[in-house]
Amino acid sequence: MAGDLHPIFLVEEAVKAIGLVDAHGHSLIPTNVLYSWTVMAVLIILAIMATKKISLVPRGLQNFFEVFIGALENFVVENMGEDGRKVFPVLATLFIYILSCNVGGLFPGGDAPTANINTTASMAVFVFVYYQYWGIKLHGAHYIHHFMGPVGWMAPLMFPIEVIGHFARMLSLSLRLFGNIRGEDIVLALLFILAPVFSTVPMYFLFMLADVIQAFVFFMLSMLYLKGAFEEAH
Repeated sequence: MAGDLHPIFLVEEAVKAIGLVDAHGHSLIPTNVLYSWTVMAVLIILAIMATKKISLVPRGLQNFFEVFIGALENFVVENMGEDGRKVFPVLATLFIYILSCNVGGLFPGGDAPTANINTTASMAVFVFVYYQYWGIKLHGAHYIHHFMGPVGWMAPLMFPIEVIGHFARMLSLSLRLFGNIRGEDIVLALLFILAPVFSTVPMYFLFMLADVIQAFVFFMLSMLYLKGAFEEAH
């Protein structure tokens, strides 16, 4: 009987209803991809609504996004300096997207794309490539000195350690986010089975806080990696 208990994902069921299924009746599009597209569609709609009637005295969604984006930008500039404005659009997009994906798993019939390792690994690889790109763009061939350590004679030892450390950042970013959100989904499902109302409603507030924290951690670490790429090697 326990094997019959499984979540119903509304977007996935909608895709099945229009016939996008394989020979076994499974959706042709992975669940995490479907909900990732759903999150992107919602964010695009909200952005259009917030900017449809720009006013000098912001109200409603425009006011919310101006305050929210402004606070994020100030945080990045305070930590990275004025150079932070160059990468702020990407960092803000990561934070808003990850937060929206995390929260999506709290809605009945919804799923968090970040509870799938493919989603988090893709973002971690992007962050890795992005900050390496900025390092090479700003420093050229001298960027390799970031991997050589502070003392020249230690370079043969430090170089492989630094390379491994940089690649390990992708593993850390992806597994931290995936593990926390996946664990949250499992706990929420178990609580819903054992005590559908009394246990899940209070936990929603705790999980909401955890979703914000996990999105901010990914955002902050990405910012710190970019800050390191922007700085001159010592």
